[in-house]
Amino acid sequence: MIRDTIKAAQITAMKAGDKDRLAAVRLILAKIKDRDIELRTASQQPDDDAMVVEVMQKMIKQRRESIALYEQGGRAELAAVEAAELAIIEDFLPAQLSDAETSAAIEGIKAELGAESLKDMGRVMAVLKERHGPQLDMSKASALVKAALG
Repeated sequence: MIRDTIKAAQITAMKAGDKDRLAAVRLILAKIKDRDIELRTASQQPDDDAMVVEVMQKMIKQRRESIALYEQGGRAELAAVEAAELAIIEDFLPAQLSDAETSAAIEGIKAELGAESLKDMGRVMAVLKERHGPQLDMSKASALVKAALG
């Protein structure tokens, strides 16, 4: 489980005295705990790994947006801090599909569903997320689906 890997990384970072990595790992664990609390009242509990990946993908998206804003504002030192956190978060994600593999998966789903236009984008995205969610950056996948259907 990804959660166990993250907890083990926290212990390793503590023992090694790596304060930057420890801070980032603690941040990940805090976000996961927040999500656990949100899900206490949910009628259906998602798969733990899927939930953890979803939380980390959201964190990655936030870091990328922050990096872009800091670079636009001329704050390279803050962008570097965000980039370091981004690298640590990405270490825990499962291997991501390449663009070619993603395109192949999209084409397969498109053929399976008989999708031909942008009207079918929601159905294609739903199946794509169901089958390959943890291995995909859904914002990139969305652009590829749009291109394939457009």
